Amino acid sequence: MDHIRRIASLKSPEAFRSHLADLAIDLPCGERIRQGRDSPLAAPLEQIRINGKTIGNRIAIHPMEGWDATTDGMPTEAVERRWRRFGQSGAKLIYGGEAMAVVPEGRANPNQLILRPAGLGALASLRAALEEEHRAHHGTTEDLVIGFQLTHSGRFCRPEDKRSPRPRIAFRHPLLDRRSGIDSDAPILSDGEVEELVTQYVKAAGVAAEAGADFVDIKHCHGYLLHEFLGARTRPGRYGGSFENRTRILREIVGGIRAAGHRIDLAVRLSAFDMPPFRPDPVRSRPGRPGPGLPEDYRSHLPYRYGFGLDPDNPLVPDLAETHRFVELCHQLGIRLLNLSAGSPYYNPHIQRPAAFPPSDGYRPAHDPLVDVARQIDVTRRVRQAAPSGMAMVGTGYSYLQEYLPHVAQEVVDRGWTDLVGLGRVVLSYPRILADAVEHGALATPRLICRTFSDCTTAPRNGLPSGCYPLDPHYTRLPENAVLKAVKKGI
Repeated sequence: MDHIRRIASLKSPEAFRSHLADLAIDLPCGERIRQGRDSPLAAPLEQIRINGKTIGNRIAIHPMEGWDATTDGMPTEAVERRWRRFGQSGAKLIYGGEAMAVVPEGRANPNQLILRPAGLGALASLRAALEEEHRAHHGTTEDLVIGFQLTHSGRFCRPEDKRSPRPRIAFRHPLLDRRSGIDSDAPILSDGEVEELVTQYVKAAGVAAEAGADFVDIKHCHGYLLHEFLGARTRPGRYGGSFENRTRILREIVGGIRAAGHRIDLAVRLSAFDMPPFRPDPVRSRPGRPGPGLPEDYRSHLPYRYGFGLDPDNPLVPDLAETHRFVELCHQLGIRLLNLSAGSPYYNPHIQRPAAFPPSDGYRPAHDPLVDVARQIDVTRRVRQAAPSGMAMVGTGYSYLQEYLPHVAQEVVDRGWTDLVGLGRVVLSYPRILADAVEHGALATPRLICRTFSDCTTAPRNGLPSGCYPLDPHYTRLPENAVLKAVKKGI
């Protein structure tokens, strides 16, 4: 799509709703931002308790990595700054902080945090810094819930060098293997290696508990290892084929954590549906300007057996039958908190990160990104409405709404489409966006609204720390900003 109506050009909620109607999108948008106790976003979440706590409002912060820890997996000043800003945000659910590798070789980059005993003190201090900042800006932390996200990056591992992949995979994928440079079965984890990895997840959960986390997120999203196992229909053995086998890792991790006696709650971030990988349309691409996104040619691979939550006969369409089964399994395992995302930022970023401007390894939107926002919100609605009682869902995909994020967020919570609104990249530039909305009925600093320039993705794709270079002065002043500009100019 060569022309997209910019959200900033829509000067009123009425104009935004009219634009939604033109796109045939069903998305609620309030006429005004509801303030204080009148706001559904200000209400505590009563149906679940995490580590004995009631989550104090309906605002959550997604895991946000900066690719800026030490090479031995310890927090730096840059990491602490980001976590303190999470504390300033006013969100009462810090969903994971950022992805923490359970083993060094499972890192997506050599500057990712590692959750292991050697880092216990540093991680406890990081959590304490977030709490300190939250207390200073928002009073009590009795209703603040903080989790650590456990991850293994699977086919996206780069543990030693940001430009040197060291993929480990669940199964051979006919489309993704080419992108990953995989041409043999060597990167496939054996059943024995999976069993050992389960023990590392259990140990990492113990470290998180000692560091004072209220819960750990067992990450099943974005094409990383446990998400990939959900689509491992072609894998033989105990961890592939049937739904029972493809979810065995989750059951074993949960059982191991409980058997070890770790006093910590559990949650899952799930890509509720997937699609084949996308690429820029070569016909409409030119130097410095990638074409709109097109799916890779999957026709010779039908029925498509390489994803989760999609129709095998038409993998561009979500099929939530197994997603609902997975949610029911989580309920049976005593997991009450789910965070619903979709797809992968590596191979179909428009699904979960709708943006007007693509990252350096991406593609232009083929349609208005609001279409993708609405699909993600609708899938969360459908999953939540089908879920067993006593579970809570965190929604994803709201950043592209920009000025109208508060107007939509309050309505989807009020209508029961989601329990919490999760924010990601928008908090890099404007941590208080929803806190300001609830407190003042307006956005205090609209100049900080994320415009989805995708620099926070382009930077790490090119070996630089992630952050909001256009709007956060801390990153604007860094010498890496000049490098990033040169990279973008040369793309």
